[in-house]
Amino acid sequence: MWDVYEHRRVEKQLNAVPMEVLKRYEKWKDIITLSGPQALKRIKGFHDESLRGEWKGFRSSRLNLQYRVIYRVDKDRVLVQVVQVTPHDYRRN
Repeated sequence: MWDVYEHRRVEKQLNAVPMEVLKRYEKWKDIITLSGPQALKRIKGFHDESLRGEWKGFRSSRLNLQYRVIYRVDKDRVLVQVVQVTPHDYRRN
């Protein structure tokens, strides 16, 4: 069982996304919680990938054509930290 920690700004970002993206995000969280991040690699629709550059160490999963969830896996604590749900804009804030 994995724990999903959401950054405090994620709740505000989720209030602004379309309902279909919110449902997909909830499904993403269910998969992570039950099976861990490795399960996302088996589901091609999420296009789970590691990021490069200033986002090195983070991963991205596709929620739809525009929106992505950016997260980091902490294996020592069995923890997934969700940093952003963003309309495919990877610039750091």
